[in-house]
Amino acid sequence: MRKIVLIALLTIFLFSCSSDKKFISAPRYSKIKMDTLLAEKISCRALAIDGNKVWYSANQGKYGYISLVDSTDFSAVVAKENLKLEFRSIAQTSQSIFILSVANPALLYKIDKETKQIVLVYQENTEKVFYDSMLFMNNQEGIAIGDPTSVCPSIITTNDGGTTWKKRSCDTLPNFADGEAFFAASNTNLVYKNNTLIMVSGGKKSRAFTSKDKGENWQIFETPIVQGNVMTGIFTADFYDENTGFIAGGNYEKPFQNFQNKAFTTNGGKTWALVAENEGFGYASCVQYLPYSAGKAILEVGANGVFYSRDGGKKWKQLAPDKDFIAFRFVDNKTLVASGKDRIVKIVLK
Repeated sequence: MRKIVLIALLTIFLFSCSSDKKFISAPRYSKIKMDTLLAEKISCRALAIDGNKVWYSANQGKYGYISLVDSTDFSAVVAKENLKLEFRSIAQTSQSIFILSVANPALLYKIDKETKQIVLVYQENTEKVFYDSMLFMNNQEGIAIGDPTSVCPSIITTNDGGTTWKKRSCDTLPNFADGEAFFAASNTNLVYKNNTLIMVSGGKKSRAFTSKDKGENWQIFETPIVQGNVMTGIFTADFYDENTGFIAGGNYEKPFQNFQNKAFTTNGGKTWALVAENEGFGYASCVQYLPYSAGKAILEVGANGVFYSRDGGKKWKQLAPDKDFIAFRFVDNKTLVASGKDRIVKIVLK
């Protein structure tokens, strides 16, 4: 009887481990396999995984999607008054894709996933306007963040699925320090995880801002990332859950400087600890946690290539020397799509 009970308990334990993906540990990866999905003259910093498709937005007004299972790709160009549009932000709901341009004028377009109909849903004409990142928290509520045009960050929000957008008043937002802004590196300085919204800044000041009420109220926390110059600070962030997070960046003008450029938190961004000082990568453009890795496995792309950590960022291994990747998104726990200069590729971790 005792043997039967032990076998039953073991079976339950194994079943729960295999069915609950939280139990998947950080695997040991040592190389990657790359397949080119798109090769053309393009600079792409924003990706969104939509089932078996990856949507992208880029410079020269380009946007579209690439199928991950067949050849049914789609591409188009936004042409408006001879403007040289560059889309560095992308977000989605179940029915629509949204792309947002940088610089003046700021143009936000809504694209129907099925019909491909594109509609301009927000425009801002201000000398200093520059939007950097965008996401949807659910199918109705979305947010985009940008550099200050006044004393606070520029934040626009929607609560009707992206049909209409409204800019928030500085009266309800934290003040930014002189020279503090955002970086439009990879659409990853804005994160929403388990009802917590996080945005990270850079430049003369580099801080973390968290909100538990979808941007109505913000808490402000200092970070140890290098700061003080225009091109220093946090360029990218990711959170595995509402407590476990990682920030990276550094000095864009000193791409091999690998200290004060990466840090982690275990308390939702209240405090940050530098990690892997004088080790691993230098300037980082994008970091993301591997799905189902319990917050241990992290991938990074930037000026020093593709790097991987399986211990929360303490130690890093270079998986590839490619320096042209700017952004990436995971399809599953070992497959991702990466983009950058003149190409979009599928990468499988090995």
